[in-house]
Amino acid sequence: MKAAVVNEFNQELEIKEVPIPELAYGEILVKIKACGVCHTDLHAAHGDWPVKPTLPLIPGHEGVGIIEKVAEGVTSLKVGDRVGIPWLYSACGECEYCLTGRETLCPDQLNAGYSVNGSYAEYCKAPAKYVVKVPEGQDFAEVSPIFCAGVTTYKALKISGAKPGDWVAIYGIGGLGHVALQYAKAMGFNVIAVDIQDDKLELAKELGADITINGMKADPIEDIKKKVGGVQAAISVAVTKKAFEQAYSSVKRGGTLVVVGLPNDVLPIPIFDTVLNGITVKGSIVGTRKDLMEALEFAKQGKVKTNIETKPLKEINEIFQRMEKGQINGRVVLTLE
Repeated sequence: MKAAVVNEFNQELEIKEVPIPELAYGEILVKIKACGVCHTDLHAAHGDWPVKPTLPLIPGHEGVGIIEKVAEGVTSLKVGDRVGIPWLYSACGECEYCLTGRETLCPDQLNAGYSVNGSYAEYCKAPAKYVVKVPEGQDFAEVSPIFCAGVTTYKALKISGAKPGDWVAIYGIGGLGHVALQYAKAMGFNVIAVDIQDDKLELAKELGADITINGMKADPIEDIKKKVGGVQAAISVAVTKKAFEQAYSSVKRGGTLVVVGLPNDVLPIPIFDTVLNGITVKGSIVGTRKDLMEALEFAKQGKVKTNIETKPLKEINEIFQRMEKGQINGRVVLTLE
């Protein structure tokens, strides 16, 4: 099969022929139709994070397609089913986190396109218990980003503590941020979109943002405090230290900063202000299988729609270059037909 492979960190991916994965007990083989390109894939290819993937690696954790083969032990799925393979490739199912509905914190989890091969390929195998069905009628390319960008931001909003009618700020209107904005509106929040690029803020307006702020032309902290007195929750999906600091400072007393983006940096948190103002700072990484099902339901109902452009697998290196320069408005989705 054809796949995009990371052979060495900080080198271009190689498009090459590799063997179709062999199935073990309880696994399925998915003919990949589409796979979104996430910033995490770029980090994996560069070896940016403390825990680095083992090379060679096939990235991709937003792969969706049709089951072509099932192994012994698979009872809940069949050949022909439409499914997606998310970041949470598998978990142990037995630790305190798995047993209490927090499987994304499982210390023994495997992650698609990072600790195991992912979906930048014509085929990808996965444990049947951890894939999630794609609702009938949904376009594979459009639904693909929900398997990471969608469920990640939906989960962040769920744990933010914000209630319908509250003000929420989304810092970074990119692949994650543009769906975060839509989930926030669908959940009944008033939304402030913050970015440093006008084209992304124009998209935010089209998607229903109540207020947009260009952080290069105005001080988001001052603007937010002046207009709404601070937000109940700020969701930072941007990957710069400054965006995190601004997101923290835009939260009103008793509010919450939810940290989602993963810059290779340290977030300084002022202890005095945090204590005095009763600020909560939470980290949020993707969502559980149940969260993903809920996120997909919003998309099925038409309340969330990804802004995508489709590209063939062979253009992955050009896509990564554009991503590094911030030149992607929404999400690029690889198509593997």
